[in-house]
Amino acid sequence: MKPLAAVLALLALAAAPMVARAQERPADGPPPDGGGRAGEVPGGRNSYANPSAVIAAELAFARLAREKGQWTAFRETAAPDAVMFADGGAPHGGVEVMVLAQPWLKTRANPAVPLAWQPHHVWSSCDGALVVSTGAWQRGAAQGWFTTVWQRQDKGGYKWVFDHGDVLVQPLAAPDMIAATVADCPAAQRRAGPPPTEARGGRPKRAAKPAKAPPVPFDPTAREGRSPDGTLVWRVTADASGAHAFTAQLRQDGALREIRNERVAAPPRS
Repeated sequence: MKPLAAVLALLALAAAPMVARAQERPADGPPPDGGGRAGEVPGGRNSYANPSAVIAAELAFARLAREKGQWTAFRETAAPDAVMFADGGAPHGGVEVMVLAQPWLKTRANPAVPLAWQPHHVWSSCDGALVVSTGAWQRGAAQGWFTTVWQRQDKGGYKWVFDHGDVLVQPLAAPDMIAATVADCPAAQRRAGPPPTEARGGRPKRAAKPAKAPPVPFDPTAREGRSPDGTLVWRVTADASGAHAFTAQLRQDGALREIRNERVAAPPRS
């Protein structure tokens, strides 16, 4: 998340939040040559990795923030159950707490100068359902890093479900090219799924659509998720001091391997 609070924190010697961005262009149809990696797993026509879609989402979100305002862009690109860290105010001693993003964002006016940001690396599950991106943000003399979890939506396109970040004393070095890594596809899941049932006349009948998962209850101390194929998992935790941590693992060489391990320290007590 690209923390407004964090930015204001650096500008006013306090700590703060960050949020993310999303993709309006639907990701339907097979990926273009070189634009993705097929994952032959259950999930229909959208079950392939297309990390370039999230790179495009990051760039589109930054443009949206410049054109329509920072928090307006955040609201338009967040999933309904997205979470972020924000200043908890007096009830929480002024430390950052995990909040549901949409209700929090509805109460925020756009800052006069929005954050700017650039993705540096994206990691995608084999089925493309979940993507983690990371990069750098700037606002005036302030700079920092961000990491965002993106989730592909039922109708295509991506929305962010979690965004994380912090300030830095020195800016991140920009890469020559944005890197993209796709998880190994589990062989056991390729071409998996129940066979179609037989209808009258011997014609195959399309299998029933899986029931939609119930919304995840909000817990201000922990949140986690995984792609349907299990090749990308993430978890965030927070404590009463204002410290929080994020980890993510990607399936590589037959095992889940850590790709992110981020810890944001609690603000110093006055």
